Amino acid sequence: MKFVAFERAKQGTGASRRLRTSGRTPGIVYGGEAQPQLIELDHNALWHALKKETFHASILEMELGGATSKVLLRDVQYHPFRQLVQHIDFQRVDARTRMTMKVPLHFKGEEESDAVKLELNLVSHVTTELEVNCLPSELPEFIEVDLSGLKKNGTVTLKDIKLPRGVKWVSHGKVNPVLASATTPAVEEVDAPAAEGAEAAAAAAAPAGKGGKAAPAAKTPAAKTPAAKTPAAKK
Repeated sequence: MKFVAFERAKQGTGASRRLRTSGRTPGIVYGGEAQPQLIELDHNALWHALKKETFHASILEMELGGATSKVLLRDVQYHPFRQLVQHIDFQRVDARTRMTMKVPLHFKGEEESDAVKLELNLVSHVTTELEVNCLPSELPEFIEVDLSGLKKNGTVTLKDIKLPRGVKWVSHGKVNPVLASATTPAVEEVDAPAAEGAEAAAAAAAPAGKGGKAAPAAKTPAAKTPAAKTPAAKK
């Protein structure tokens, strides 16, 4: 993947701020036998390039001042909340020196596995990238992980895959990390249906009488209303 960079003459906070205002991103290239060099890039072109996986995990060809050199992306500083790249670092690549780089994992075949097709397991990608050490010419763009042999509640570990020729995994003390795992989905409990009708609800709430039967509802005596007096007829 190629990109174009330009020499940057000024440095400092004020100069970098003015550069960003004009639509450029400040950066630096270091490593190898040459001295670190200040560069600037078109921000829009850089922003779209950073969305591609290849830009992060492969050797890049940088055109600078009419010459092309091979570099690796080493660091990107983003604005806390704006869509803005504040600074970017690249490292020169020496074809004779082994390098350490993080390579993404690409998973395939999980839909054909027994875990998914027969057991309806859920597959989780536990590890999404591996840190490897190799020569620049041996650096893979990605490492493929085949999950077609995954069984019920099974796992796929690093020892289950074959790394490309010349590529060594950087363990950082880990023995055999899990790359993907299959798990049986949890079964939700179904609540018992509620009693239907107002009479059933009232019966459940009423205290039990003798013989386990619900006590009849107490009768409230009706209030007595005095009879209206009819005036006697005059003779």
